[in-house]
Amino acid sequence: MYKSSNISVVILAAGASKRMGTPKQLLKWGNTTLLGNAIETALKLSVKEMIVVLGANYNAIKKELGHYPITILNNEDWQKGLGKSLAFGVEYITSSKQKVDGILVTLADQPLINAEFLNKLIDEFNKKEHPIIATSYKNKKYGVPVIFDKIYFEELLALNDDYGAKHLLKKNKSLVKILIPELENLDLDLKADYESLYKEKFNNK
Repeated sequence: MYKSSNISVVILAAGASKRMGTPKQLLKWGNTTLLGNAIETALKLSVKEMIVVLGANYNAIKKELGHYPITILNNEDWQKGLGKSLAFGVEYITSSKQKVDGILVTLADQPLINAEFLNKLIDEFNKKEHPIIATSYKNKKYGVPVIFDKIYFEELLALNDDYGAKHLLKKNKSLVKILIPELENLDLDLKADYESLYKEKFNNK
């Protein structure tokens, strides 16, 4: 078990996966699903609470998550995109009067992100040197998984589009600490990408 941390994890999994053609949250990943893998990875951490934000296909996905010790939220405005789902998760945290230092935001479709890396983000955040800890992408961009200090909750609550918190990261660039994961930080949006990665990960063993 990793060192205890006073942050909550918010897994964003509300999208309709239009480009994938099927709910990617429920796509097989080893002995579980993509979303199950994201949850099991985060459950290895020692955090305040684990929140999963669902939306599209809410009932079908929720049915598969009953055995996990998590809080499941239903964002009925999921069509507005990632930003709205993130705001929805933060709204739950603030309205439940939780005393947290920040939130760790992850996605359901980044299966190469492991608990060790998430814990590195948390360790870096706990140093209190940077209020935002983000993850590097191959193309020199950076983003999710990301930790936001509670001082950004008000701005996160105002998000209402599909760009997530990109503008917040841009605006506060000088305050962001960027960590590079061992494996490439991939988002799985297309069926071909998923099938190729699955084959590489599981069928070659």
